[in-house]
Amino acid sequence: MNSSQVDAYLRRLGVEHPEHPEPPADATTDSAAADSSAAYPTAAALRALQLRHLRTVPFENLSVHLGEEIVLEPERLWDKVVGARRGGFCYELNGAFAALLGALGFEVTLLAARVHGGEGRLGIPYDHLALRVRAVDGSEWLADVGFGAFSHFPLAFGERGEQEDPGGVFRIVERGPDLDVLMNGEPQYRLETRPRELGDFVAGAWWHSTSPASHFVRSLVCSRVMEEGGRITLGGRTLKVTGGDGRREERELGTDEEVLAVYRETFGIELGRVPAVRED
Repeated sequence: MNSSQVDAYLRRLGVEHPEHPEPPADATTDSAAADSSAAYPTAAALRALQLRHLRTVPFENLSVHLGEEIVLEPERLWDKVVGARRGGFCYELNGAFAALLGALGFEVTLLAARVHGGEGRLGIPYDHLALRVRAVDGSEWLADVGFGAFSHFPLAFGERGEQEDPGGVFRIVERGPDLDVLMNGEPQYRLETRPRELGDFVAGAWWHSTSPASHFVRSLVCSRVMEEGGRITLGGRTLKVTGGDGRREERELGTDEEVLAVYRETFGIELGRVPAVRED
């Protein structure tokens, strides 16, 4: 990622100066993230960038239902997330974020994970892509901007106790050679610690975008963290708003114009037509 692409990516996130990310609006939740004098690649900068990403770039699977090809190549990911001002699912969002962090001087390792399903089942190999990020002070973090409802800030990779976050209470637990990541006591995904390459996730992305067993094929989602800390999600034609206090509001959108307006005004996504789940 060249310097002009880095600058454009940071502008996409609302960061004006590459050397000094602006603090989050709710910087009182974390004094380190509020330290905008900390130059890259610090842990404070990583925290600020992850929160910006979650608030600005939506987690969405619209390409699956619009017939758009999903290509796991850095240039193509930049074109989608920055050039087209779109979002994506884990492979795209964390793949693009990894490239940005690497260009800013962080040491970034791509890790594969399998998502915990019902009845203790684990998902397919390369089910999820997450990031292990090393800051200039040597601290290591689990960064993830592509899992939907998850931590707002990176998690301390080596910490095994509870880690409180605006998104919940998290804990990383050793499971043999792997790690289970828990949110509010419930396992979210099992993380391998072996370094991976972006190309390793092509088969997982293909399965999630084509298999009738994939929840990404069976449903539509577009979601982001709100400025006040809650989350807003458009699932098909259902708009859900969850406040920072946990209260939820839900309403059905009627016309295509309403749906397109929400994509445009709430998520910054311009669409020519309303995506719909394919009926096979």
